[in-house]
Amino acid sequence: MNTSSAAETQLSYKLSFDEAAQHYVDVQMDVNHWNGKDLIVKLPVWAPGSYLVREFARNVEQFQAFSGSTALKVEKINKNTWKISANKATSINIKYKVYAFELTVRTSFIDAAHAYLNGTSVFMYIDGKKELSSTIKITPNSTWKEISSGLESVHDNKWTLSSPNYDVLADSPIEIGNQEILKFEAAGVPHEIALYGGGNYDKAKLTRDIKQICEEATKVFDSHPCKRYTFIVHCLPSGGGGLEHLNSTTVQTSRFGFNNDKSYKSFLSLIAHEYFHLWNVKRLRPEVLGPFDYDRENYTSMLWFSEGFTAYYDNLLTRRAGFYTPDAYLEVITADINKVVNQPGNQVQPVAEASFDAWIKYYRPNENSSNSTISYYEKGSILALILDMEILRDTKGVKDLDDLMKYLYTEYYLGKKRGFTDAEFKAAAELICGRNLNEFFSKYVNGTEPIPFNDYLSAVGLRLIDQNAGRSSEIYFGANTKTDNGKLIVSSVVKGTCAYEAGINVNDEIIGFDNYRVDDLNKWLGYKKVGDKVDVLVSREGSLLTIPVTLKANTTLKYKFDAITSVTADQAKAYNFWMKFDTQAEH
Repeated sequence: MNTSSAAETQLSYKLSFDEAAQHYVDVQMDVNHWNGKDLIVKLPVWAPGSYLVREFARNVEQFQAFSGSTALKVEKINKNTWKISANKATSINIKYKVYAFELTVRTSFIDAAHAYLNGTSVFMYIDGKKELSSTIKITPNSTWKEISSGLESVHDNKWTLSSPNYDVLADSPIEIGNQEILKFEAAGVPHEIALYGGGNYDKAKLTRDIKQICEEATKVFDSHPCKRYTFIVHCLPSGGGGLEHLNSTTVQTSRFGFNNDKSYKSFLSLIAHEYFHLWNVKRLRPEVLGPFDYDRENYTSMLWFSEGFTAYYDNLLTRRAGFYTPDAYLEVITADINKVVNQPGNQVQPVAEASFDAWIKYYRPNENSSNSTISYYEKGSILALILDMEILRDTKGVKDLDDLMKYLYTEYYLGKKRGFTDAEFKAAAELICGRNLNEFFSKYVNGTEPIPFNDYLSAVGLRLIDQNAGRSSEIYFGANTKTDNGKLIVSSVVKGTCAYEAGINVNDEIIGFDNYRVDDLNKWLGYKKVGDKVDVLVSREGSLLTIPVTLKANTTLKYKFDAITSVTADQAKAYNFWMKFDTQAEH
């Protein structure tokens, strides 16, 4: 049988932590049965799921290569690529150190207490050979007793892991230390919760509640793609967020927020979000999101679906699991709607463009971002809501967004075994709705037209009312401020407000209005009325300026849900189908 050199080549990694307290991991990358040619290895510049070039190679030190005891010539040929002159060697040992001291879900962190490793910032790969399988042998710090990862162990040795290819290795974070481990089964699949950092969680309740979230997510797709699943939970003094992986996730939360009802439900929604990514993104995905190019940006205009629809489902699944009452769930939706409709950038940047520009805008906000951009998470979540309403209406409460998600998953991941194009997504949505959706895509996805929410929400017998309606006498200055050493400093200016139009700038120090010193902006404005003209004294880069401002009315919207009187049978049916009342019990 004729086999290729790629199939014969063997790859393994050894990790050791002699300098864990100094935040280093020593990596040895062993390449055996090599073809003797020059070897090129790379480290990714970004982590899938987090759309920003993070330049992980900046933390690599002391890169060396050997054939036996003979040092091989090494040349770094660009920021994340090393070339090794093999000199016909068939066994090459590569050694390097990685400094890891950034405890986020996207990066790696090591100290005396534990090591958290994301593959993209630790493991190099052979250029053109990402398909190679590998083994990973870990020598932990002597005080570390546990390891948690989505990778499989070899011969039941938990310190030796295996990966079928580099994409899986890059997508399987590893937690090493003394984390508390909870186990349960959901949808017939073993699950593990690895908790680092301690906290005031109730182990039985946490396990039970996360299990319920997992069961609800699986119901959307009617099948589970994993043999097992791992939650890595970092319980920290503060913070939040998560990152999805192929059969695991890492989330961060406040270690003492588990007995606070609001923060705990927010945590469960975060769990639901990352877990739902098991299907949406990790398997059901836009065509460009895999296999990945780790050297550069991978552009897509569909993050409003991949992240936005997942953001919609995180609260919806939490509601279906019974952790939100219907009224509480509607309050969550109105908060999301109010945030988007009152952001000036919503009228500037289409959500498809926000997705495409994620690499240069979303993760790099500045003081003007709210005026010029919109979040594909938040706007995408709202688009999921109105598309859900559209499906419910057009099918008379027989189908909802679940049917679209299930169809896409079955058609593209299970069937065609590839990602979908933008056009294929639109066609699928139209198939489930049973009608043309040109207007939806042109106005709200690729355009910035205001969404007529009540036209859609009437499908389930609901409407939004503006609590700010009729309050035209209220002033909205539009300059957000912070206090810095007793000084009132402008931190952002909202587009369209009187402060913006008058030319108040970020970093201006507001000193006085109409020749009177001001230390409380809102209190002072309480003595004025809409239409008044005031002189604002500011200090800008050390110079005193007087800026005339004409005060304008508050035009922000403050929606709340209200039920439509005389709800029809179709509306009631659609509402109950949306909430899944027939299958869920309240907690």
